[in-house]
Amino acid sequence: MKFYVFSFLFLLFTIPSLSQIKGTIKNDKNKPLPFVNIYIENTYNGTTSNIEGDYELNITLPETYTIVFQYLGYKTIKKTFDIKTLPLVLDVNLEEETIALNEVIITSQDNPANKIIRKAIEKRKNNLSNYDAFKADFYSRGLIRIKNAPEKILGQDIGDLGGGLDSTRSGIIYLSETFSKIEYKKPNKLKEKIIASKVSGDDNGFSFNNANDVNFNFYNNTIEIENQLISPISDYAFNYYNYSLEGEFYDDLGNLINKIKVIPKRKNDRIFSGNVYIVEDQWSLYGLELVVTGKQAQIPAADTIRLKQSFSYSKTDKLWALISQSINFNYSVLGIKGDGTFTAVYSNYNFSPDFNKKSFTPELLVFEEEANKKDSTYWNNQRPIPLSTEEISDYLKKDSIQIVRKSKRYLDSIDAQRNKFKLQYLFTGYNYSNSYKDWNIGISAPLLTFTYNTVQGHNGNVNFNFRKNIDEYRRYLDISLKNTYGLSDKRFRINGSIRYKLNNISRPIISFSGGNTVEQFNSSEPISKRVNAFSTLFFEDNYMKLYDKTFGQLDYSQELFNGFRFYSSLSLERRKPLFNNSNWSVTDEPDDFLTSNNPLDETAFGIAPFETHTIFKLSLTGRIRFGQTYFSYPGSKATIVNNKYPTLYLSYRKGFGSSVEAYHFNHIQARLVQNFDISNKGNFEYNLKIGKFFNSGNAAFMDYHHFNGNQTHVGNSNYLNKFNNLPYYSMSTNERYAEFHTEHDFKGYILNKLPLLRKLNFNLVIGAHALSAVNHKPYQEYTIGLKNLGWGKFRIFRFDYLRSYQSGFLNDILVFGVSL
Repeated sequence: MKFYVFSFLFLLFTIPSLSQIKGTIKNDKNKPLPFVNIYIENTYNGTTSNIEGDYELNITLPETYTIVFQYLGYKTIKKTFDIKTLPLVLDVNLEEETIALNEVIITSQDNPANKIIRKAIEKRKNNLSNYDAFKADFYSRGLIRIKNAPEKILGQDIGDLGGGLDSTRSGIIYLSETFSKIEYKKPNKLKEKIIASKVSGDDNGFSFNNANDVNFNFYNNTIEIENQLISPISDYAFNYYNYSLEGEFYDDLGNLINKIKVIPKRKNDRIFSGNVYIVEDQWSLYGLELVVTGKQAQIPAADTIRLKQSFSYSKTDKLWALISQSINFNYSVLGIKGDGTFTAVYSNYNFSPDFNKKSFTPELLVFEEEANKKDSTYWNNQRPIPLSTEEISDYLKKDSIQIVRKSKRYLDSIDAQRNKFKLQYLFTGYNYSNSYKDWNIGISAPLLTFTYNTVQGHNGNVNFNFRKNIDEYRRYLDISLKNTYGLSDKRFRINGSIRYKLNNISRPIISFSGGNTVEQFNSSEPISKRVNAFSTLFFEDNYMKLYDKTFGQLDYSQELFNGFRFYSSLSLERRKPLFNNSNWSVTDEPDDFLTSNNPLDETAFGIAPFETHTIFKLSLTGRIRFGQTYFSYPGSKATIVNNKYPTLYLSYRKGFGSSVEAYHFNHIQARLVQNFDISNKGNFEYNLKIGKFFNSGNAAFMDYHHFNGNQTHVGNSNYLNKFNNLPYYSMSTNERYAEFHTEHDFKGYILNKLPLLRKLNFNLVIGAHALSAVNHKPYQEYTIGLKNLGWGKFRIFRFDYLRSYQSGFLNDILVFGVSL
């Protein structure tokens, strides 16, 4: 306790840097005003007040300054001082802006707000070009709170979340700051170097605040907040918004500012509501205060997201530059509620940077060495927004207890409670942890894995797992063991693996696995064990076909250079056929029967689809992510897929050294995938595969190329790699083949325009799927369906109508499934 008190006294009485103008900003009712912009006139040197109205403005030299205080909805104040000594305490009270609405006659053809918005749209591209290239300083602070947190989530004890919870189990669960240098070049190159990073309660932590995630430019047609949201001044804004002129006022420079109310035409569109402030004649943004609901943005966890931006005019650069931004949100999921705020300050702009061809690389973010080791003196000097009382308390509390919480004594005491065995673990599985040495052992619950198939009958498995995290750079050792027993074939099967990750930059991973298992002929496992069990027991449709595999396998993968990852595998396998050992089902339809375990002929009971044999298999794959960018953390690299470019997979598989020579094969495949947004019209994605076998002779059936079929009418989340009305092995091939999948999710673009249907907030999705293989007639499927089905925040389902063709119409079906 004494450490907490002395730390508090130290922070309270520490002499601040003698380079500050500081104070408190309140309104005319003496209430503090948060997020007020304070800056030196005609510069980009500024700051923002905190939640309690306090501010600190850093300056370099005592001289004459004109300080501007700007807040949307309030009169801008300027104060000029010949500053001789620092610090200077300057408290300010702001008066509400008198927003006048001149008397006008409004007709349906002559709404003054519409005229202003049309002018802003006409000037949108010109204003956007003002941001073609720049450098700036960037400060960000993020805070997330939780309210009345449960003690357990899904049966797992969550503790006090790093010391952030009070007696009501409410409090701050994330508090972090960054100070960065950013560089931008159109259309979307944004590079950030984080100079300083601070995370409450973790002196080795690195903040996940970054400029890329909050780069919201409303001069673009859409703004990406999980999904593409329509800007109120986009080229097609009048399709989504109505507008009302709330009034107008003059700023401190004499510019007439129009306050426009933004009104959604349809509440479930991906749009905002609120106010935008537009400068007369220049038709630039002066500021905005906008709100979007989680339902509109299709972010289930979010209730509301509030976004506020303020701009300042530079006489030198002759443009309005973004100087501050705040994002406030409320969330609720699984009964857990909370809120958060992310605040950003942009300063010291340079709109004439000297960029060259080497200025921008795929590295978007990098941390300066020792960025997370800056002391309190540095932060007191550099932090543009003062900490609130709540934030000071959180830093003091968590920083003071982190040493204790990392100690062996404390971690052992926590483990002693969590490692106690409870009866419920028979149903959920059990984990034993040693937090100080950072390892854990887990044992699964057999009841959770209990299932049924006609080869093994009722079966279940017990999984053992050991994981040791080696260091903070995410190197780890993982050992797993799986023990399966089938009641009908009366056989234990044991297999396991050892997996080691060498670093978290190129992520080289080496693993060895081996043992005995049953495996589907299609290694992609197109039918899940539980769906097959349900289908077998209640409909006598045992679609899953299995064979026995005893194997030893060595795998290695690594990113060789940015965007290119290499995968390799070498295995020795002994494979033998299996037959049905159970014919039990809940129902017994007279016109239906359980089929054989032969994927080539469902009536071939007791006939093997291949000879028992051993074979060596080699697999080599290269994954090329065109345009891949990344964030660099000390000891780590976080890759980012650039959706403007596709990802290409090139694969080679070879079977050799087989005890049955005819089973040797060579197989090459190319696969191209991409997923991207089409502005306000939704999301488009495709998956293209082509392949060919060479010298394949009569390869064993499990080595054929199998198209992922589905005969259950139950879909899963991987709709872009499956034919939902194709029998599982009807078109398997060891010759040339090609397959193509594409889907377009309109994300409300169609249905939100239709009366009644738009209230449901469903998404229309259409798709086309086709394949071609030697010795088979071409096959196609066409789908139309609805996504975002469900209730409340749980909208994870989809429903599709499908028609399939093969030399003419085959049939049509309905598919119900999950889409995450």
